[in-house]
Amino acid sequence: MIENIDKKLEFIIKVLDDKKAEDIESVDLSDIDYIAQKVVIATSLGGKHTEALYLYLKDALKDHGEKFVATDETEDWIVADLGDIMIHIMTPEYRKIYSIESFLDELKKSKKEYI
Repeated sequence: MIENIDKKLEFIIKVLDDKKAEDIESVDLSDIDYIAQKVVIATSLGGKHTEALYLYLKDALKDHGEKFVATDETEDWIVADLGDIMIHIMTPEYRKIYSIESFLDELKKSKKEYI
């Protein structure tokens, strides 16, 4: 197992970057009540690349004793849940349409207003 969430996050980002994922971003949600403490969003080069990134990441994490709790897969968007980190790998079109970063930023702002 990877020793802590920050090291795990760094590892995930490095693996995705090494395999040519683009526009990799992470969002820290540890200060609000959300299903994961961190979210990673990465853009693939296209459908086959989306799946290849997911499979490579899955194997790399498995080598460190980590495994996904759940996944939801389409050719354009894969969501992989590690429990404490949620990973979205999306084609450029889907990333533009769904704008997960904006959603998460708004969620953080709205949750902090109620605290």
